[in-house]
Amino acid sequence: MLTCVSEDTSTVDVPTRVPPLVLISGPEELLAERALAAIRDDLRVTAPDVEMITLEATAYEEGELALHASPSLFGEDKAVVVRGLHEAPDHLQQDLLAYLEDPADEVTLVVVHASGNRGKKVLDTMKKAGARVVDAPAIKSDRDKTQFTANEFRAARRRATPEAVQALVEAVGKDVRELAAACRQLVDDTTGVIDADVVETYHGGKVEATGFKVADAAVTGEAGEALRLLRHAVAVGVDPVPIVAVLAQQLRQLAKVGGAGRGRSADVARDLGMAPWQVDKARRHLAGWDGSALGRCIQAVAAADAEVKGGGRDPVYALERVILTITREHRG
Repeated sequence: MLTCVSEDTSTVDVPTRVPPLVLISGPEELLAERALAAIRDDLRVTAPDVEMITLEATAYEEGELALHASPSLFGEDKAVVVRGLHEAPDHLQQDLLAYLEDPADEVTLVVVHASGNRGKKVLDTMKKAGARVVDAPAIKSDRDKTQFTANEFRAARRRATPEAVQALVEAVGKDVRELAAACRQLVDDTTGVIDADVVETYHGGKVEATGFKVADAAVTGEAGEALRLLRHAVAVGVDPVPIVAVLAQQLRQLAKVGGAGRGRSADVARDLGMAPWQVDKARRHLAGWDGSALGRCIQAVAAADAEVKGGGRDPVYALERVILTITREHRG
């Protein structure tokens, strides 16, 4: 069954019958690839021998679409996939518009468009012609990644606690493909409820997870624990750069949530582009902080960021110093 992905990265089932025109629109490659795979599977339900033809926009030669979309000698069904309409040369756009004036009866045309205005006339023409639109929205914010992760477990019919989802996003949320693979691994390799301890067992040693542990200890004023975690991370080869990045992120979130006032976590999260669990976490960590101290720490982290990226002699020392600055400001 073909699965559409809406703006909140939730999944919606749609009928399996694939119409003659399909538009996959959005920048998230993983979702676009899943949509293509679902279309191929659905086509093969009714036409097991359907011929799949893929045309890449950047390598397209004039007239190819008409050639491939022409009826076959034996009347087999065809599906022509045009990838990269957002990079399409003018002659491809002209060929698509010409085809859309008189689509072939036994051909399914699937067009993939990531983003931007290039190819807009083709997009508008397809939509006007009644094409099915499958969204592949960007998954960039932690809120999007949280929703995506929760949906992955839901689709696999596995229960995962909010803490587990949070831990997984923190550990591998930098890359959506890695996040999807991590969800699949936990589903395949474990049984029962997926909780934070299970995620820690599989992904606790990741660079991002280490960075969050150091940052959590620092912003709660635990100097000794933050330095211990940092030195362990350095000993096992973790680069200081991502740790500084996580420190900066945590402090910015504290400042944003601190300035947002009261209100339900979900409402504040929506306004700030965060996940609700991040708002709850920031609120817990705000004890002992004021705006001035946060401002000084954010400046200190910016200076440390420059040092660990080549502006200083000793990146580890720069990171230790900024951790001590953060914990001192928290105590103050």
